[in-house]
Amino acid sequence: MTPANVRTLRTVLQTAVALAVALPAIVSASGIPSTLPWVAGALAVAGGLARVMALPAVEALLDRVGLGLDDREGGPPA
Repeated sequence: MTPANVRTLRTVLQTAVALAVALPAIVSASGIPSTLPWVAGALAVAGGLARVMALPAVEALLDRVGLGLDDREGGPPA
């Protein structure tokens, strides 16, 4: 996989996490009742995803599937 493709996939993944983190604020601002079952489920998934992405082991997993940062390209050292 080319370095450009790796950067693109990592950006997509990071954008999904950013949306997951922002979801509670989006729900609050939209006025949707947070007691709806699908909203509660979405918030639980968003919180879980944000927590998982904060783990150092996630970078190791990304390395295994070919989406890790390449040190030769200016990425942070492992």
